[in-house]
Amino acid sequence: MTTEKVELESELDYTDDEDIDEGCEAEASAPAFTVTGFWGERLDKVMAAMLPDVSRARLQKLIETGKVEVNGAVVDKVRFKVAEGDAVRLLEPPKLDEALHFEPEEGVEFETIYEDEAIIVVEKPAGLVVHPGAGNHSGTLLNGLLYRYPELKDVPRAGIVHRLDRDTTGLMVVARTLAAQTNLVRQLQARTVKREYWAFTLGSAAPEFTVDVPIGRDPKSRTRFKGFPGSTGVRAKPARTRVRTVDWSSVEGIPVSWVACRLDTGRTHQIRVHLTGEDLPLIGDQVYRGRAPGLCVKIENELDFHRQALHASRLGLLHPVSGEFMEWFVPPPEDMIELMDALGFGPWDAPVDVFDRQ
Repeated sequence: MTTEKVELESELDYTDDEDIDEGCEAEASAPAFTVTGFWGERLDKVMAAMLPDVSRARLQKLIETGKVEVNGAVVDKVRFKVAEGDAVRLLEPPKLDEALHFEPEEGVEFETIYEDEAIIVVEKPAGLVVHPGAGNHSGTLLNGLLYRYPELKDVPRAGIVHRLDRDTTGLMVVARTLAAQTNLVRQLQARTVKREYWAFTLGSAAPEFTVDVPIGRDPKSRTRFKGFPGSTGVRAKPARTRVRTVDWSSVEGIPVSWVACRLDTGRTHQIRVHLTGEDLPLIGDQVYRGRAPGLCVKIENELDFHRQALHASRLGLLHPVSGEFMEWFVPPPEDMIELMDALGFGPWDAPVDVFDRQ
């Protein structure tokens, strides 16, 4: 492996940062958690519940090989009983053999918006996972990219430099060469890539605001993240989202908002966590329902929209070869257009940049 590729692999550290990670979130560091909701259950069963992104068989192997501690003592029996309040810690991350999952696959649906010799800009549909990981070993965007663009096998992570959540739609850029990927990763790290998202939320958003709250994994759930105001370091990483409201409406007497979000950082679930923390949970979000989950479910059912209403509408960057600034806009998919129509929002096909308005 060349020195340049080794350096890039180091930068693509696959932590919780959305800019450089699709998934494998449970693998980035050795998980630790406190048992909640279990009394006298098998260790492997509890770990499987607390770490749903890791297969039970893999967790059993970690236990049997002495890689799991309970209350500070190594346990190597899968039938060992644990209960509420016990502290469980893995002594190493539950790594996947990624090479087994990096296979080209025909039939993965996504649209190419732009391509040249250095980059590919794609539009990701809802329901498509970007990168193989525990529970999603195939059928991902990465597998589809390898089929359409075989040369990507020579680029780390098949050229992927940032991610979108499974049910978030919209624009992503993929590097076609190692040099282009190095350039894009560094642009993301410098926070110079322009990324704008449309989000549709419950609540009445202020005309303009910024959320500057560190984000880390929720200690009570390995699949959730939360804001940790004033805390950075191991527990949480800095996260900053700028928000401008495009329009307001209501449904069943409940206020709703159409907001545009710009990411200054790219943490996992950043927009969903930040907006929920501002009492603006996304319509249809199945994970982050804020302080009134019953109301969220009611509005979700009323609008018949059952995924987070979040769309990566705009992407701008410096071309890694020419240095020219390039920008793309894509309107939301059909289900979100129907949601906007139901709320009286629009136009949905006009590339309005609310951040450029005075």
